[in-house]
Amino acid sequence: MVGIPSRHKSLALLTGVLLLQVLMLAVQVKRDSRGRLIRVWTVTAVTPFEKGGAWGFGRIRGIWDHYFALRGATQQNEALRQENDALKLTISQLESKAAEADRLAGLLNFRQSHGKVPMVMARVIGASAGTASRTVEIDRGERDGVRRNMAVITPDGAVGKIIEVFRDNAQVLLLSDKEGGAGAMLVSSRIQSPVKGTGEPMLSMTYVAADETVTPGERIVTSGMDKIFPRDVPIGTVAEVKQGYPFKQIRVSPAAKLDRLEEVIVLLTQEPVSFKSETQTQDAQPASAAPSPAAQSSAPGTSPLVEKP
Repeated sequence: MVGIPSRHKSLALLTGVLLLQVLMLAVQVKRDSRGRLIRVWTVTAVTPFEKGGAWGFGRIRGIWDHYFALRGATQQNEALRQENDALKLTISQLESKAAEADRLAGLLNFRQSHGKVPMVMARVIGASAGTASRTVEIDRGERDGVRRNMAVITPDGAVGKIIEVFRDNAQVLLLSDKEGGAGAMLVSSRIQSPVKGTGEPMLSMTYVAADETVTPGERIVTSGMDKIFPRDVPIGTVAEVKQGYPFKQIRVSPAAKLDRLEEVIVLLTQEPVSFKSETQTQDAQPASAAPSPAAQSSAPGTSPLVEKP
């Protein structure tokens, strides 16, 4: 073992004696009211470590508390999100039911205002999947009096015709189908020309001579010449007119919402059906609030409205 030189031993001994003397003095000496000097030194030396420990524990406790608080907030947010989704679904269902009630009210008013015209209300239960054919299926059939080539309408206007009939349902060919169409005429000029489907939402009016005057916005109604639709059923309005030879190219915007059909009316006869204009409808609203006795009773020889058995 390497020995410590005597000179170094003396220095270490001296240092130790001095430190011991200082400590003894610190124990004996008092500093005002703060106690002995040794206590002041000890507190001064330990205080930074106490502050550091307190700060560290405070940070750890804050992080821990925030963790559980965030977990609680996350659970609350998830519960609120689920409740919000449920409320949105309820609102959507209520809006759908309100829209259906409005449509059914319109159909009922239309039927009541045409009490002498045999007709049946039908609900659309299916539609063609392909773009080449535009047909819908309704929940009325042979036992309801529905037959082929009967006209199908809505309170807005013409929809199409019956092409296939089964016991409890039937198939309707829409005006917008490429094979669909109806005899039509322009209301202002009374020019007659068939309206045909294009396989698109818009219809086409053909065989209007190039020298005839046709303006966009002009109303088009059925002419009754096709032996399917009664006369004066709204078909649509002129949307676009292009000059051609020998016939004009006329695009027609349908009056009925052919791409959003949910309920329709099947006419069991070709008896005329009146469609009032918006002005006439507004003027007739007070009078139509209470139906007259003549409208409530059907004339002899006419068929009553057919109800679903």
